[in-house]
Amino acid sequence: MPGLVLAAVNEEALFDLEVRLLLEAVFRRYHHDFRDYAMASVRRRVRQAMQRLDCPRVADLQHLVLHEPDAFAQTLPFFTVQVSEMFRDPAYFLALRVHVVPILRTYPSIKIWVAGCSTGEEVWSLAILLDEEGLLDRTLIYATDINPQALRAGEAATYDSNRVAGFSRNYQAAGGTGSLSDYYNSAYGRAVFDRSLRKHAVFADHSLATDAVFSEVHLVSCRNVLIYFNAGLQDRAIGLFRDALVHRGFLGLGSKESLRFGANADAFEPLVAAQKLFRKRG
Repeated sequence: MPGLVLAAVNEEALFDLEVRLLLEAVFRRYHHDFRDYAMASVRRRVRQAMQRLDCPRVADLQHLVLHEPDAFAQTLPFFTVQVSEMFRDPAYFLALRVHVVPILRTYPSIKIWVAGCSTGEEVWSLAILLDEEGLLDRTLIYATDINPQALRAGEAATYDSNRVAGFSRNYQAAGGTGSLSDYYNSAYGRAVFDRSLRKHAVFADHSLATDAVFSEVHLVSCRNVLIYFNAGLQDRAIGLFRDALVHRGFLGLGSKESLRFGANADAFEPLVAAQKLFRKRG
């Protein structure tokens, strides 16, 4: 029995070594850096990619993605989690409406950075909220991600109609003042959000692992991204947000994310702790 346990431990250690070699190869070949992602998450996603691409070993997956860029394009979504919905965690958006919007009103122009924007649902949720508060016309939203397919989907602002009922429930719970249907048209099973929203958002490739500060902004919303990073990469990302924010700017994180014990914890103070809303210290 001890021998079986030792063999299992050695097998897991070997798998981790192969995964790290894969991540290093991806970084050198494609300049996408997943080396500081949380290992437990990476293991799971590599196994999913191996199954999808019919690769029995990590070495087979590495050979495939290094020699076939199309295979890497198929693998990339496994490393960039694309799970979102409009007005996800409605209490977060309600807290923005109550506690952040009144201060944003004091600025002649507003810049917002949605880091890890996935397929754009949070971007358009913020745009709708700001439109209802009369601030969208002076707002520019930077939406960034490392997945080109997700960026294209987000920019198109087109979603399956069967998701809209859930979007609408979230919208109402988030303090929506009208009807979500005012902001989209439905055709052929798809909901297309209004062009008047889309002209206020810019979608761009940006990596929190390798790129520099994106822009000077009043609000950074980066939710459910840091949970996939190790502590060092979390510190790097929060440092980027700190440097990007204007004096006394705002930071929103996901419900399971925290600034506690991080290198930049002292740079922020809680604004609405329950909703993971923070404000940059003066």
